[in-house]
Amino acid sequence: MPLPPALRALVRNTPTVAPVPHRAVILITGSQAAEFLNGLTAASVPGHPKSHFYSAFLHPQGRVLHDIFIYAHTTPTGRPGYLVEYDARPSEAPPILPMLKRYVLRSKVKLQDVTEEYDVWQAWGSEDETSWDTARQWDFARSGVIEPLWDKDGEWPWGSAPETLRDRRVVGMGHRLLVRKGERPQEASTHDVTAPEDYLLHRILHGVPEGVDDIPPLQAFPMDSNMDIMGGLDFRKGCYVGQELTVRTYHTGQLRKRILPVVLHNADTPLTASAMLLVDTPTLAPQTDIRAQALQSGDDGTPRTRPRGTGKLLSSIRGVGLGLLRLEQVEAVEQGRAKFVSVNAQGQEWGITPYWPEWWPERPEE
Repeated sequence: MPLPPALRALVRNTPTVAPVPHRAVILITGSQAAEFLNGLTAASVPGHPKSHFYSAFLHPQGRVLHDIFIYAHTTPTGRPGYLVEYDARPSEAPPILPMLKRYVLRSKVKLQDVTEEYDVWQAWGSEDETSWDTARQWDFARSGVIEPLWDKDGEWPWGSAPETLRDRRVVGMGHRLLVRKGERPQEASTHDVTAPEDYLLHRILHGVPEGVDDIPPLQAFPMDSNMDIMGGLDFRKGCYVGQELTVRTYHTGQLRKRILPVVLHNADTPLTASAMLLVDTPTLAPQTDIRAQALQSGDDGTPRTRPRGTGKLLSSIRGVGLGLLRLEQVEAVEQGRAKFVSVNAQGQEWGITPYWPEWWPERPEE
């Protein structure tokens, strides 16, 4: 189903800028900084030295350690390098700076934590973004992997302006800003300045996972987390940490899970019958189970089989969230053969209804 009408009131239609909390930044410099990063990131480091991009550091077994934004950077002394932005909240992943240092070996690179120098902001809703934030073309693999096809003759999709990254994960996300600690971005003079929760709501409504709550380190696989669709993976680059399983899944595997935006509602009230969202719907804890319940019987009275496996509720706020769901169960819910439910800490059951974002790629009929 598309974006439910009840959600449209939550969408901000004015230019907005909000701080993004819990972010940290590492500076990588040196004559071999690009080669060093290229051996670790799941996307290729751009050939142009001033180009930003989005990617991930993976575990050797292919699970995500950190989803990252990488900004091409020039130091005050004129040295080229990269700023790596990531979620700094505690998780099962090893601390990122010691992890990166293990791979330095003889590489001519220098690593430095510069988190105390930068704040991260997100801006969206400006008409200026429409000139570059255009609809995507897609490449569909038999495994279910989907990749955006960027215009090779056009400008670099993620931008190259200093400390400003075009957020091309999905259409409508806006752009990401590294701002000197304690200062406000230039956009604060032309945009509504809002709270971090507004950015969280913005990306949930767009179906964009981010950080340790949505892409839990050492648990999440990159394609299950939509990182292929969001342009964070390159299945044709050379060797990098975690490549083997990622590429094998692309060629011979079959994706069975995806992250989709979901709506929380009363368990006994179908979303289609809800005139408006329940703004007092509690925010459930990340990693709360989402269970598929088969409806008792079909139209012909035959009993339904019990769905196998559970999904996970990830980030949520104001009655909407992100859910890691089995695609076969999503199909059953859409066909009326099952429903999703989740139980909060107080034992109260809530209905969970997924929807497909407007930007979601549609495979052409063969």
